Amino acid sequence: MLNSPNHPSTAEAEREAPTAQKSRKGLERLRHALRYSLAGLQAGWLQAAFRSESVLAVVMVPAAFWLGKTWVEVGMLAGAVVLVLIVELLNTGIETAIDRIGPEWHLLSKQAKDMGSAAVLLSLLLCGGLWAAALYNRFV
Repeated sequence: MLNSPNHPSTAEAEREAPTAQKSRKGLERLRHALRYSLAGLQAGWLQAAFRSESVLAVVMVPAAFWLGKTWVEVGMLAGAVVLVLIVELLNTGIETAIDRIGPEWHLLSKQAKDMGSAAVLLSLLLCGGLWAAALYNRFV
């Protein structure tokens, strides 16, 4: 996707003014925002944890429609899975920004990375708890 005719190269993206997106209006702004979002998903896909969770999501989101009895249950089950993906992307963003700053160890860098990891853990526990409760309710 990168370096394709429809997507700017990394060098082109780096040359673009940081405030360029703010000056865009309407569909042009949406188109650029979508490209940035897709680039973020592509960068996330390079991370093993995000890939694993994405593969599980491909199975679990459709399964939510089978397992949930109401639209609220389906939304909670599918939403919990998507929340894990969202938190994983945010955690990866934190880790990438910290790594960009420098390789030296710093307490604040460690705390930021640890808190991102804790957020992923909590989202996984929430997702697992909701799915366990739904499965228990369905089969027991």
